[in-house]
Amino acid sequence: MTDLPAHDRRMLEALVCPLTQTRLRYDAERQELISDAAGLAFPVRDGIPIMLVDEARKLNG
Repeated sequence: MTDLPAHDRRMLEALVCPLTQTRLRYDAERQELISDAAGLAFPVRDGIPIMLVDEARKLNG
């Protein structure tokens, strides 16, 4: 799933961080949606973004 179809990519681009309401960026290699503002990475499992803070990985630095 590293190369998403255009409609899936548009869907991911429409999502915002649940904490900061800022835009997310998609990391295809790690299958995550990154919130730079919150310092969190939300996983994408089987094509489904998991937008729960408890499921997010904290970013280093």
